[in-house]
Amino acid sequence: MDSSNAIDENILLFFNKRPGALPIYERLLKMLTEQAGPFEVQVKATQISFFRRRMFACVSFNRVRPGIKGDFLTVTFGLGQRLSSPRLTATEPYSGRWTHHAVITGPGGIDGELLDWLVQAVEFAEGKR
Repeated sequence: MDSSNAIDENILLFFNKRPGALPIYERLLKMLTEQAGPFEVQVKATQISFFRRRMFACVSFNRVRPGIKGDFLTVTFGLGQRLSSPRLTATEPYSGRWTHHAVITGPGGIDGELLDWLVQAVEFAEGKR
């Protein structure tokens, strides 16, 4: 599915048990498409992945921070350097490859800072060999 398409049945099924998180996803999809242009969306059992040539980000319900309550969405993306922000947790699964997780608890959490990081993630993924 292309990011410019409407929300399809697979996405609705993904959010079936957590419908309160769907508005977060809808805002992310809209704003990221505006900032980065179209990309492919693949819905799997545990995450929704965003691709151009390679995957650059995904969303899930992973609880990467303790004490998360209510509706949330975890936005995960990769970069070549570690970002320092209280909004993020990060790991370095490979040398020079940092995986960042941002827990978003409402549509307002999809902001310019997060979108800048995701645009960087698109560029990083496209630059990999």
